[in-house]
Amino acid sequence: MTETVAPTNGQPSSDQIAASSSYLIGSFRFWFADQRWEWSDQVAQLHGYEPGTVTPTTELLLAHKHPDDRDTVAETLAVAVRHGDPFCSRHRIIDTAGTMHHVLVVGDRLHDDTGATVGTIGYYIDLTGRLDQNHREALDTTLPEVVEARAVIEQAKGVLMFVYGINEEQAFRVLQWRSQETNTKLRTLATKLIAVINGFDGAPVKVRAQFDHLLLTVHEQPDPPTDPA
Repeated sequence: MTETVAPTNGQPSSDQIAASSSYLIGSFRFWFADQRWEWSDQVAQLHGYEPGTVTPTTELLLAHKHPDDRDTVAETLAVAVRHGDPFCSRHRIIDTAGTMHHVLVVGDRLHDDTGATVGTIGYYIDLTGRLDQNHREALDTTLPEVVEARAVIEQAKGVLMFVYGINEEQAFRVLQWRSQETNTKLRTLATKLIAVINGFDGAPVKVRAQFDHLLLTVHEQPDPPTDPA
């Protein structure tokens, strides 16, 4: 039977949740015609479910949104269905244990074999999590190109930080996830991203105007706090 509310059964144990805490990103798909959702294991765990124990629906998804964010998310989704446009939403969800997560959800067009838009495909980024030092060291060991091509990766991270309003650590996690999902070296992915962005001929006029004002007045901003060390 299809779930329509956020139930409390089918929850992973505290050990399983702890074990999955390093998963900061998970993917999803949503087909417009039959309103069918598909969650990756990480997205299911983010909502508090063991993978495979729940059938995601629009009603279930909205039931997990923070009450103050629910209407906005519902409208964002409705617009995506009506127009088939990409979207980006930063909001809060509450898992089955009652824990609140700050998430960034990014959706792009999902096409069929003819190229027609039939749904949306994207990913969740859990902004409440952090990479621990051991994970960082493992990444440096297994992905030496992170060190060898630091400059271009730093550029790509900066773009993601600006566009999505996320921090440096989260931006790196997005790049690393896309690298794994597409079987593309991180250095190559970052290089391609920067090359394409360089062809955009700058940001939209409105964004440029806002940045112009910032650039001309940034010296008037308060000084950042000094490091006591």
